[in-house]
Amino acid sequence: MESTPELLILFKTIGRVLWMLKKHVHSVQEQKAEQHLLRMDKSHLVEGQLHQKLDHFNGRITDTLPQKFIVNEAYWKKPDGPVFLYISGEGPLCKFSVLAGHHVTMAEKHRALLVALEHRFYGSSINPGGLELLNLQHLSSQQALADLAAFHNFISQKYALTDKNIWICFGGSYAGALSAWFRGKFPHLVYGAVASSAPVQAKLDFSAYNKVVGHSLTEESVGGSYKCLNSVRKAFVALEAALLGGKEMKVVKDFGCCDVPKSPEDRTELVQSVADIFMGSVQYNEEGVMLTIAQICDIMTNQSQEEAYDRLVKLATMYRAMVKEPCLDISHQHTILNLNKSSSGSFGSRQWYYQTCTEFGFYQTCDDASCPFVRTLTLQDHTQLCRQLFEIPEHTLHTNIAFTNQYYGGNQAQTQRVLYINGDIDPWMELSIVHNGTGVDEDRAIVIHGAAHCADMNPTHSRDKPSLRQARKEIERHVVMWLKSAAWENTL
Repeated sequence: MESTPELLILFKTIGRVLWMLKKHVHSVQEQKAEQHLLRMDKSHLVEGQLHQKLDHFNGRITDTLPQKFIVNEAYWKKPDGPVFLYISGEGPLCKFSVLAGHHVTMAEKHRALLVALEHRFYGSSINPGGLELLNLQHLSSQQALADLAAFHNFISQKYALTDKNIWICFGGSYAGALSAWFRGKFPHLVYGAVASSAPVQAKLDFSAYNKVVGHSLTEESVGGSYKCLNSVRKAFVALEAALLGGKEMKVVKDFGCCDVPKSPEDRTELVQSVADIFMGSVQYNEEGVMLTIAQICDIMTNQSQEEAYDRLVKLATMYRAMVKEPCLDISHQHTILNLNKSSSGSFGSRQWYYQTCTEFGFYQTCDDASCPFVRTLTLQDHTQLCRQLFEIPEHTLHTNIAFTNQYYGGNQAQTQRVLYINGDIDPWMELSIVHNGTGVDEDRAIVIHGAAHCADMNPTHSRDKPSLRQARKEIERHVVMWLKSAAWENTL
């Protein structure tokens, strides 16, 4: 059945443009899920809360936190059918995650029980006051993996599962890394793992992100060109020149800013927000979320607008109309206030920024000469926020990230039966595994030409490229191979 592709969306940037878009897409996904439920027997869908230990590694702490889970029993062949575990990342868990997507299609075909767990401290899986600085110490990928192990035990007991029920886990983006790491740290619980667009290599200065954005804007197979990239570069140079050359009020009017920039930080926010439009469009090209690379390049090379700056203005205007934002918020103070909100109503930006400071970095700077933008956030802008928001000294970030790579293995992990999928348009592939290994792990990487972030996880669509269709066949081939191999091992 053909379905409209709704993105399993996970953004990793300080830019509020992308976080606002993330909230919008989550809302759309929930609406799609509700529509889907109208056509199915709701008794097959189970939602609940698991009371997890707040700290799995300290026996003296007996506090718990509520953790949301969803189960779709519709396809399960009782009692020995496999279990497909969908791992949620840095945002609320949506019913859409067990109702649509490639993993759901495979679950239906192979008669699997679908289970999904919300990440601790995101969505509703958080205690009152959980975002206060003292409590954030219990937010980490290590705790999240321990949550998944406890959830495995909970589901096994609830459904009287045995060794005959083969578990395979799925995740995309940060959750894709969690999928790979869960297989690595708990190989006795999951037989295989699919890790889509998974940044398994933590990195402080992720300037390569914008390098790939620039390269993708030149990729002819998706509508890019060097003419497009050059126009983007000229537009941002002109934007910066206008901001610094006494034309600030013109810029405010042209880009529909909510306020006049009051500080250099506000001007940086303005440029970053406009750059986010390109970053989001490249990362999620052709996923129905942002303008496509082809659409952006059509605008940025359109000769009816004489100057590159004017084309950039037109693009920003189209973006605001698309997301129905009356104006562009460029206040750096508002960014800090939003990241400092400790109410559990936060969509996830504060929590994720905390994890970047304590574990991952992932800061998408424009410090590389190949960056197509100017005056976007520098590494120091990011690291200073770690100190301001969470009292994490800037000099400790290198150590935090080094530990993450040592603990999980980074892009040198030797974990078996983990399949890494990446699109070659996606900037996050720079931190994933894109080359096959040796021996039993020689067939572990799939790179999809012309595909963007987590594209393989979406429902199939008639517009899907042949390369994406072939990748999904390869993913299913691995899953079938794992299921057969596990079944054979169980007979020994």
